[in-house]
Amino acid sequence: MLQIQNGRVLTMAGKTFENGQVLIENGKIKSVGEYLSIPNAKAEVIDARGGWILPGLIETHCHIGITEEKKGFEGDDCNEVNQPVIPYLKALDAVNPMDSAFHNALSAGITAVMVGPGSSNVVGGQFLVMKTHGRVMDQMVVKEPAAMKVAFGENPKTNYSGQNKVPSTRMSVGALLRDELTRAQNYRSRKETAQQKGEAFEEDYQMECWLPVLTGKIPMKAHVHRADDILTAIRIAKEFGLGLTLDHCTEGHLIARKIKESGFPAIIGPTMSSRNKIEVQNMDFKTPGILQNEGVLIAITTDHPVTRIQYLPICAGFAAKEGLGIEHALEAITCNPAKICGVADRIGTIEPGKDADLAIFDGNPMEVFTKTLYTIVNGQVAYRYDE
Repeated sequence: MLQIQNGRVLTMAGKTFENGQVLIENGKIKSVGEYLSIPNAKAEVIDARGGWILPGLIETHCHIGITEEKKGFEGDDCNEVNQPVIPYLKALDAVNPMDSAFHNALSAGITAVMVGPGSSNVVGGQFLVMKTHGRVMDQMVVKEPAAMKVAFGENPKTNYSGQNKVPSTRMSVGALLRDELTRAQNYRSRKETAQQKGEAFEEDYQMECWLPVLTGKIPMKAHVHRADDILTAIRIAKEFGLGLTLDHCTEGHLIARKIKESGFPAIIGPTMSSRNKIEVQNMDFKTPGILQNEGVLIAITTDHPVTRIQYLPICAGFAAKEGLGIEHALEAITCNPAKICGVADRIGTIEPGKDADLAIFDGNPMEVFTKTLYTIVNGQVAYRYDE
């Protein structure tokens, strides 16, 4: 058993304990509150020294381990750039958990990440949610698959126009996605009909990956910056009755009401990077606050390695300063990402029964001078500042 005491516990579930304690047993949170009775006198004790105790931070969109640091081409498995529609690729097969960026994530109190392919393709493949501590991917996975990556705008256009292939326009991006979704729907219908009749059916690996999307188990994860691309993604998702997350959502503040009406969440960032493309000219840290005030469920992303993953809480701090506020900014890197990623039953808040993923800071983690004292994953200390 592990006991964390003498800290300000922000459960991110509606309660804050100014002199709080957290009890951990068998990798799960056993109890949280003030003046807890300790059933095991031999429990290991961590003194938070008056710091902030938070659920482990969560990065909702990144390429950690799939675009490895310091490895160049040999460690870059982010984009398969030979055909624009490849939904059957799995990030699970490409993430290297020994990428040095995982240590950087732990040093910032980040205990879980959503990882997947990049945005060079109209359909790029399947994301997963994983812990940041470990060596064996199969033991680190929280949810797989967790989303299907699709991309609109400049990236797929740029990649394939340079090869004299489709897509080279936004029209062809939309057309390719609709065509693929129609084929997937037809495949699902044929399979269900065969099963109902008790007939043999030969499964198609390249189509099976769409079934969790079509049945609503996972969303499409849309790379969208410009307002018109955001609206196209919403339009297509509504046409096919699918779930969707609006990733990057750079011009979301220009159409905040429409995003709210769609019901889809927004994952905003990487705002701490250069405006190096036409479609990000309106990038601003005010966007999260505007969308939050409109009632959109939001999270903040670094899009690592575009912005390095350890700066996630600093990005949240900039958003807090520009109108999001401290409480909502903390939500945007803890409980909101858990909801958006479909893993809120396990992580994102400090509540009994959930995974014991916590971060202890000597102050507000969104402030530059704040140190991460401990990062705990599955009840085990994965990072300690004084080591």
